Amino acid sequence: MKLYLSSFGVGDSTARLSEMMGTGPVAMIPNAMDHVGEPDRTLSNERARGQIEALGIEVEEIDLRDFFDARGALPSALEPFAGVWVRGGNTFVLRRAMSLSGFDTLLPDLLASGKVYGGYSAGVCVLAPSLEGIGRVDDPDVDPYGLGRTIWEGLAVLPYLVLPHYRSDHPESRAIDGEVEYCERHGIAFRTLRDGEVIVVDGDPDV
Repeated sequence: MKLYLSSFGVGDSTARLSEMMGTGPVAMIPNAMDHVGEPDRTLSNERARGQIEALGIEVEEIDLRDFFDARGALPSALEPFAGVWVRGGNTFVLRRAMSLSGFDTLLPDLLASGKVYGGYSAGVCVLAPSLEGIGRVDDPDVDPYGLGRTIWEGLAVLPYLVLPHYRSDHPESRAIDGEVEYCERHGIAFRTLRDGEVIVVDGDPDV
């Protein structure tokens, strides 16, 4: 299993990210921002894409909404890529998009095939066993697709919840302090990341 998990943006271990992804191509998953209106969404996605391209990695955007009614087409769409880069935004919006497109059920096969899963913020939070513990930072009721329910189950790739932006110069940093307290009170396994910090996994994710 190959994971590159950043608190914010590409983080401070870009040499390792380049080593893992090579020259790509990499599929950027933008859907954690689907609740944001234009032009802010497009501008933000362009910045996120540009950070990866600045490392000399070829990037192509793969919008999971294109597969909501064609879930069976997603495996072949992702097959040519060295890995995926899942940007931040709202964790619950991203989780809904992953469910509606079938990305959640496909991910174990992607990881088993050696593809890299990279991302930041929401793209990392979603890998937890449960999304309980992030619901005070990200609004769980935001539902741009009209699914009608909140998905609290995470992808369970990691055995803990990552809390990004911890004690960082980020607008959500103070709210993350509250999530730390919540997780401690309720016995939720978690790990904090300051902006710039990265978790790199190449094998066993129990780190």
